[in-house]
Amino acid sequence: MNLLSSLSDLRTKRLSLLGTVGLVPTMGYLHPGHLSLVSRAKEENDHVIVTIFVNPTQFGANEDLSKYPRDLERDLNLLSSLFSPSSAKELIVWNPSAETMYPPGYQTWVEVEALTNPLEGAMRPGHFKGVTTIVSKLFNATQPHKAYFGQKDAQQVAVIRRMTTDLNFPIEIVVCPTLREDDGLAMSSRNKYLNEAERKAATVLFRSLSEAKKLYESGERDAEKLREKMKEVLASEPLANMQYISCADYDSLEKLNVISGKTLLSMAVFIGKTRLIDNFVLG
Repeated sequence: MNLLSSLSDLRTKRLSLLGTVGLVPTMGYLHPGHLSLVSRAKEENDHVIVTIFVNPTQFGANEDLSKYPRDLERDLNLLSSLFSPSSAKELIVWNPSAETMYPPGYQTWVEVEALTNPLEGAMRPGHFKGVTTIVSKLFNATQPHKAYFGQKDAQQVAVIRRMTTDLNFPIEIVVCPTLREDDGLAMSSRNKYLNEAERKAATVLFRSLSEAKKLYESGERDAEKLREKMKEVLASEPLANMQYISCADYDSLEKLNVISGKTLLSMAVFIGKTRLIDNFVLG
């Protein structure tokens, strides 16, 4: 494993890599969901670059950047366990500083328009401007053939696919399934904030999505009825405070009246003070 922090060292290393490179961008504090992306990248490429960078520009004014969990040593131990010392495949971990990514006087941004307006974009103004800017910078720095993202961040995936197409990045975006705990809770670095009662209550997101999916599988195509079912289940949990629920077109994220193709059920819910998101893909 190669741990690098400077951009010049990364570029020198990247030039030495022969064959295909898979990129897994992360903000660290890795969990099995992240590791599944790294494993997939390892299977499909000759080398893997994992970036660990807590991106300040995707945090809003009311979101505490300083409290985001960080443990680089733990992350490196988890990553090294996936690559044997004798493996011909190299793992490069890039952990740049904020000053490297946003040098003094920084004023250049990448924005995707319509796709960033609803859902997470409406709740977290400026969030996706930070996401698309940092991902485009990571793409530029690492020059990967494939980049790996988790389905849990469904809108982020849609936005990055759009950006990759619009800016002609020669990169394949690989979307990997959401990994879940045994009780259905989507794995997330934010789950560590939940106390015991909140952790139990957090399963309401999965239960809500599951009930809506059952309606769909029974033949229901009225999108409002699926939204109503999700609201009903969420309302049954006293610790849950719904921020939004959605039944939308998978690619455009436009609100649906009638389901006719690939569809995204998604939600953002506060459990206590912790904001959780989750989604199911239908069709």
